[in-house]
Amino acid sequence: MSKPRLTYANKKRLISTGISILILTAASCLSSGEEQHPPSEGGQIIVQPVRKNVFMLAGAGANITVQVGEDGVLLVDTGSGPLSQKVIAEIRKLSDRPIYFIINTSAHPDHTGGNFIISKAGQNQRDVHLKAEIIAPLPVQLAMATPKGNVAPRPSGEWPSDTFTTPQKDFYFNDEPVVIIREPSAYSDGDSMVFLRRSDVVCVGEIFNLMNYPLIDLDKGGSINGIIDALNRLLVITVPKKNEDGGTMVIPAHGHVSDEGDVVYYRDMLTIIRDRVAAMIKERMTLAQVKAAKPTLDYDPLFKDAASSWTADKFVEAVYVSLQKGR
Repeated sequence: MSKPRLTYANKKRLISTGISILILTAASCLSSGEEQHPPSEGGQIIVQPVRKNVFMLAGAGANITVQVGEDGVLLVDTGSGPLSQKVIAEIRKLSDRPIYFIINTSAHPDHTGGNFIISKAGQNQRDVHLKAEIIAPLPVQLAMATPKGNVAPRPSGEWPSDTFTTPQKDFYFNDEPVVIIREPSAYSDGDSMVFLRRSDVVCVGEIFNLMNYPLIDLDKGGSINGIIDALNRLLVITVPKKNEDGGTMVIPAHGHVSDEGDVVYYRDMLTIIRDRVAAMIKERMTLAQVKAAKPTLDYDPLFKDAASSWTADKFVEAVYVSLQKGR
């Protein structure tokens, strides 16, 4: 269930309030840890029209974007996997054309767990006997295929089949340009956002998550500054319609379809928290002291997901370590 949207005016008031609060007093010990709950896998797929021939599917893990047309079906991400047959059934209600392309915005299982089943339900444009093409930056394939010991982290059927290392990859499908823009140090080194240019829709994966603080995988090249940089590049693409609302539609990893005003608020929230933690580091505060100071406190009601294992404490720790490493 998505959290309620704020008006842009209320967001601005919250931002200015947050800027004025800089918590520099530390408690002597860590706050008690909150019980972690795995995200629930609901049974219902919710289909939301976004614009023209673009739809968002929610409820199967991370949000899935579906673009349909005469050429066929294109997907951005495939969810976590258990509900893939239901996802396919909903896609078939939108189009009876083949699924030709799947684009992964990261290697995170919440976005790629359905790759195998859904790609098998599709077909390759060049050879109908092959499954749908899975496109992603090369680091996504490496994260899924590089052995840990003698076993690859993910089954080979889930791996991307078409990878790239350039800053962007683009092609034309269903009468519109599809532009995949790499963000090499956001959640990880394999993030990307997908701009459906004619529809004016951007799918951003873990770069933008309305239900929780953003994931940062430090071991795989993620960083707080990389996420903020990615959001700033996203804001170069987005154009509001009126009073910072409407216009370019943005599909996040989790949560409702958004616009530039939502992205601005999220970017500003992360910038404020980063600057708070940076000020604490400058004061030579330890990680335990920074966590105890709760630099996310005023944003927790909106972005602290009690059901997620990615807690506010873990996010603060990732920001702290990222800044300590100059990232």
